[in-house]
Amino acid sequence: MAIKIQLKKVTIVTERLLRDQILDVLRKHGATGWSISLVEGEGSRGNRTSDFEGRNSQIDTIVSPEVADAIMEDIAENYFTNWAIITYSSDVEVLRGEKYLGKGS
Repeated sequence: MAIKIQLKKVTIVTERLLRDQILDVLRKHGATGWSISLVEGEGSRGNRTSDFEGRNSQIDTIVSPEVADAIMEDIAENYFTNWAIITYSSDVEVLRGEKYLGKGS
């Protein structure tokens, strides 16, 4: 029987221009993988669907609670003031959870 472990899914929705910088943040804090989707939406900074800006990127990663906190704090400190970006986390149960735990976890 597979064993489930409790981890965090961190979701970041950001301007496409920040995608590579946000991936660097994930790597820095030990995330071992992520998924990226192009998304559209409207928020406090308005609708962001122009051809120049492109669609927003949604980046999802599954990490330990400690890594989730570090990622979210880093993003809040370095990007919230000047960029259209949101980040949130949710609890997830994961099979083969060791795959999601970085070297620092």
